[in-house]
Amino acid sequence: MTSIRKIGFVGIGNMGNPMAAHLVKAGFDVTVYDIRPETVEIFVNQHGGKGAKSLEEAGTGADAVITMLPNDKIVRKVILGDGAEGIAAVLRKGAVVMDMSTSDPVGTRSLAEALAPLGIEVVDAPVMGGVIFAKDASLDIMAGGDAAAVERCIPVLQAMGRNIIRCGGAGNAHALKALANYVNACALINSIEALTIGKRFGLDPKMMAEALTTMCAGRNHPVQKKIVPHVFTRTYGTGMAMGFIAKDVRIAASTAKSIGAFAPLAERVSELWSAAAEKLGPERDQTEIARYWEEATGVRL
Repeated sequence: MTSIRKIGFVGIGNMGNPMAAHLVKAGFDVTVYDIRPETVEIFVNQHGGKGAKSLEEAGTGADAVITMLPNDKIVRKVILGDGAEGIAAVLRKGAVVMDMSTSDPVGTRSLAEALAPLGIEVVDAPVMGGVIFAKDASLDIMAGGDAAAVERCIPVLQAMGRNIIRCGGAGNAHALKALANYVNACALINSIEALTIGKRFGLDPKMMAEALTTMCAGRNHPVQKKIVPHVFTRTYGTGMAMGFIAKDVRIAASTAKSIGAFAPLAERVSELWSAAAEKLGPERDQTEIARYWEEATGVRL
């Protein structure tokens, strides 16, 4: 199969913008599309590449189309259409759809099955690391799909991330992303719960955080990455909305249910994140979930 050079990039929001910019910088022929025309114009002025006024224009002649969108239903509509032709209608046989969104893995497999008769491959390639790591191309990227299709995508993914994790078949990467975010979501709640309990007992939260950082440090650990810089300072600026985390945990729980797995914690954590998002607002930063515990415990971290 030929290498990927011409790319249509759909969705240039907080994450998609820097990711697409890295592809332009790496020398790929990139055409960007977004439902906000002004965003496309700004991107081209700042980073180069080409701007598309329609999905058809973004996909025409592309070796690969990358989607960075809110969920799998929107991805499916963009690719397959809904009352009108989707971008798949202009993709040639051998093209690859790379869904880098955080999508439902069951939906990803369904999309792959729908595109297979057209000779179009699906590679799900969700990312870990958030906006900060998207900007410096140090994202950790999971990749699922046909092995040969994934290999074709590796140079593209390497332009946006530091580590590519091959996950197996289509949908596997999205499942891993949801489960990874489920683990991180649990860790954030665990840490806040420990801090609020400790504060009520008489411990100093900042001392506790320093101790927990020493004992539980890691690049993505919530104490180091979220609680200290965002909860303690009350800036709440990680760039990830609470509603999206709630969605990710919900995906993990629904995936477990779909295969008959026992996952009571996932179900309860999903309920907690959804309740917090409903009470505080789904658009609020993920770290504001600390307020949910503060109000319930009667302390301020």
